[in-house]
Amino acid sequence: MKLDSNNHSVFLLHYHLVMCIKYRRKVIDNSISDRLKDIFVDISQNYGVELLEWNHDIDHVHLLFKAKPNTEISKLLNAYKSASSRRIKNEFPSIRKSLWKEYFWSKSYCLVTTGGAPLDVVKQYIENQGK
Repeated sequence: MKLDSNNHSVFLLHYHLVMCIKYRRKVIDNSISDRLKDIFVDISQNYGVELLEWNHDIDHVHLLFKAKPNTEISKLLNAYKSASSRRIKNEFPSIRKSLWKEYFWSKSYCLVTTGGAPLDVVKQYIENQGK
């Protein structure tokens, strides 16, 4: 538990997010994953969110992050999707050949709070993705 500037307790929620490439296209290699992670870290800071764990497979990414309960998660996810899609397609133009109609991310995603599972278990699960 953290304390804010007025010594009030600030509870943080932990989230596990899985985002897939549109039509599960197999486009994520290590360099694209590293760049996506950097983009997500930058965006997270704007929302007071801390990225704790990151991993990828060739068609999806896993994130573990913590945020205050009043964080506007839908706006955060929209920022993740729109900014990362735009930047990745600009920085890796060859990726466009594998995409359909310029879509990068699927509209759907999986977002769960990790309150029921110990964080070490969730981190280990994310670390083992793609193996």
